[in-house]
Amino acid sequence: MTDTTPDAAFRDPDDLRRRAGVRGDPDRDQHFLVDDRVLDRIPTYLPEDADATHLLEIGGGTGALTDRLLAVADAVTVIERDPDLAAFLREEFASEVDADRLTVLEGDALSVDLPAFSACVSNLPYGISSEIAFRLLPEGRPLVLMFQREFGERMAAEPGTDDYGRLSVSAQHYAAVEVVEIVPPDAFDPAPAVESAVVRLTPRAPDYAVGDEAFFFDFVKALFTQRRKTIRNGIRNTAHISGLSEPEAVVEAVEAEDPDLLRKRAGSLAPETFARLAEIADEHGR
Repeated sequence: MTDTTPDAAFRDPDDLRRRAGVRGDPDRDQHFLVDDRVLDRIPTYLPEDADATHLLEIGGGTGALTDRLLAVADAVTVIERDPDLAAFLREEFASEVDADRLTVLEGDALSVDLPAFSACVSNLPYGISSEIAFRLLPEGRPLVLMFQREFGERMAAEPGTDDYGRLSVSAQHYAAVEVVEIVPPDAFDPAPAVESAVVRLTPRAPDYAVGDEAFFFDFVKALFTQRRKTIRNGIRNTAHISGLSEPEAVVEAVEAEDPDLLRKRAGSLAPETFARLAEIADEHGR
């Protein structure tokens, strides 16, 4: 893997914005990360054994993070939806573009074809961060992503905690999730109203089997809509969400296998327990 310790003199974030002729626009979910120290640290959060040969960046903006990624990767692909910023990146990093080290794709990261990439490091637009994360996670590549703090902490939450929920189970199905840094609002310009979190997602296969992944996610979603109810009542009350046609048959099957489980609540169940429940539900209730 390429050394992920930045050691070059990087472009100043404020100078980049001046040359680009832009200011952040909160109404467009546009907050530029301008703290050099945070920018320097972000690439170092890649897992030690990560392949950094081809890094993907979602939302390159004016290129402050792009600059640092080019220092640690053989090649970088940036997806930028703003046509003016995409054009600026191609001009600002013209030598890297000419050397085939930087590719700038203009378009929406939710709809463009993703390139082959070895890892992704990005400061995501908050408004679509969930959709982008769950587009990236199934790719099975290391991710270092910036989210709103609350969102990042919910992704990493453990069973039995207040933050643990559907998002935690879904993200941890694909990866080990760690909040590696909290970033204050004044690291951005304009400053957002909330703190941010840098989250490392290291891909791993779950230690449980799921026959129908789409049903598994729907089943988890259903039970968390009734998180204050017991699993027994959650299964019975959410068939319209989970897609179960025979919820009572599922309750009976779980009762035969583990009656104590029916008295628990969704927030206390580990992902592997949800998987076991989903398999029972798939077999007996659909």
